[in-house]
Amino acid sequence: MNAHPAASGPAPDRYAVVGHPVEHSRSPTIHALFADQTGQALHYERLLAPLDGFEATLRAFAAAGAKGCNVTVPFKFEAFALATRRTERAELGGAVNTLRFDADGWVGDNTDGAGLVNDIQHNAARPLQGVQVLLVGAGGAAAGVLGSLMAARPAQVTVVNRSVDKAQALVASHAQLGQQLGVRLAAATLADAPATQDVVINATSSSLAGEASPVGAQVLRPGALVVDMMYGPKAQPFLDWAAAHGAEPRDGLGMLVEQAAEAFHFWRGVRPDTGPVLRAMRASL
Repeated sequence: MNAHPAASGPAPDRYAVVGHPVEHSRSPTIHALFADQTGQALHYERLLAPLDGFEATLRAFAAAGAKGCNVTVPFKFEAFALATRRTERAELGGAVNTLRFDADGWVGDNTDGAGLVNDIQHNAARPLQGVQVLLVGAGGAAAGVLGSLMAARPAQVTVVNRSVDKAQALVASHAQLGQQLGVRLAAATLADAPATQDVVINATSSSLAGEASPVGAQVLRPGALVVDMMYGPKAQPFLDWAAAHGAEPRDGLGMLVEQAAEAFHFWRGVRPDTGPVLRAMRASL
C-alpha cells in the first residue's frame, strides 16, 4: 500500500511487517491510514520470511534501503538478538517487535505493552492505577507487556501459567521494577489464580485452540475488564465466556492499532490519532 508517494521527489520510505505466516496481517492497512492522516510518505508491505531465513530476509530488506520493520511470530526473540541497540522496554521484555534501521545500527523496541495499556486506559476508559490485574500466560506475549502494565501502577499483577516455574521466572525478572514502582507481583498456576480481579488479560495461545478460558470464572470481579490479545473469530470463545460471567470483554484489535501507533512514532517521530483508525479497522472486521 502506498501513502502519499511524491510525484517527482524521492521514493516513499519502505517499511514492512516480517513474519511467518504474514499474509493475515492488518498492519499494512493500519500504517497506510496513519500515513494518510499524518502526511508521511511511506510504503508498508508484508514480508514472508522462511523459518530458517529471518536474518537473511531482514538484511536484504535493510540493504535495499528500507527504514524499518515490525516483527511478528515467531521471530521476536531473533529480532532482539539482531538489534545493536534496544529500548528499555525491549530489554525488559526480552523481545523486539519493532526495528528501526539507523545508519549506525538497528534499534529494537517492543511496542506491545504500550499498545495494550493505551487501549485499556484510553479506548476502554479503564484506569489501571491501584487495581488488581491477572496476566494469564508467561510466554513471549506476557513478557512483552508486563513492564508496561506495571508502569501504569496497578496495586498488584499476578502472573498465572500452566507451569508455575515460567510464571515465577517472569515475576523474578521484573521484581526490581516492581520495587521501584511499588507494584506487588505474584505467580501462580492456572488452577490457583486469585479471585475477584479487576482486569484479566489472556496472553496465552488458548484462543488459537478455540478454548473458552484457561482460568475459572472465580477470577472475575463483577464488571471486570477481560482482554484477549487475539482478535477476530479466534478470540470469540474467550470473549463470550467473559460476557456470560458478567465481565466486559475486549479483543486485541485496539492493542494492535495502538502498538502500531507506537511503532509509527518510533520510526517517524509523529504520533497518529488512533481513534478513527481503530473505528475503521473495527468496521472492516
